[in-house]
Amino acid sequence: MSSDTRRNPIRIGTRGSLLATTQAGTVRDALIAAGHPAELVIIKTAGDLSAAPVLEIGVGVFTTAIRQALTADEVDVAIHSYKDLPTAPEPGLVIAAIPPREDPRDALVAAGGKVLGELLPGATVGTSAPRRAAQLRALGLGLEIRPLRGNLDSRLGKVASGELDAVVVARAGLVRIGRTDEVTEALDPVQMLPAPAQGALAVECREDDAQLVSILAELDDPSTRAAIDAERAVLTALEAGCTAPIGAMAEVVESIDESGRIFTELSLRATVVAEDGSDSVRASVVGPVSRATELGRELAAELLELGAKKLL
Repeated sequence: MSSDTRRNPIRIGTRGSLLATTQAGTVRDALIAAGHPAELVIIKTAGDLSAAPVLEIGVGVFTTAIRQALTADEVDVAIHSYKDLPTAPEPGLVIAAIPPREDPRDALVAAGGKVLGELLPGATVGTSAPRRAAQLRALGLGLEIRPLRGNLDSRLGKVASGELDAVVVARAGLVRIGRTDEVTEALDPVQMLPAPAQGALAVECREDDAQLVSILAELDDPSTRAAIDAERAVLTALEAGCTAPIGAMAEVVESIDESGRIFTELSLRATVVAEDGSDSVRASVVGPVSRATELGRELAAELLELGAKKLL
């Protein structure tokens, strides 16, 4: 894009839900604060137009329409919940920034302020994700898992109305829309590993727009990018999509060597769970931050050796 048109506001494509516009708004505000005028452009996606489960509508349900608008030069930037993106890269587009990640954990919102261990056998728990459903079943609590679609407000409303005893959603979404007070338990990753890239945003633009790539790169958080690269590498190496029952979580952590020197490493853990919760495999690895993608591939290979393929 020429410097001439850059005088116009940077057009940021986003879904129209409260969560999506709030997420995109953080990027818009950061760009404006850095001296780059920016505005949101609302785009309808297949996920907004259908109440069917994501498994039925297909991978890319929340992202395809926004990417098409970006390719067609209807917008300059696309903002995605990174966990919704297909693992294959999109030709001609680049993830120019991954801002600092919000809390990646899953959250329970239950009637009566209950935590997971207080839900009685037969309690109805809503979730849209096969990964969450599989991990909930694997806990052996006898819960009745119900499919759940809709925006965050409508999901939480099913608990408030008594239609469901509880729902499990991404805690990051509740943080972003200011409703963390409704969380009755942030689920420990030992109980439930989050989806790869959960809580992270992907800020995408056309790769031939060098000026904009440079502007957006200022919003990138290297530690978050390393964690996401590792988690997504697990998903890619397992040849699984964003709806598969796979949990992964990476963190940049401080370690200390024998001479007392403090250095940073990447800690990555992942799990593959049978959809009915009857079996699972889990593994972890620690290594240099610079080898994030390789660590993800190595961990996926270990999971496959442990029998992950038959669980997918």
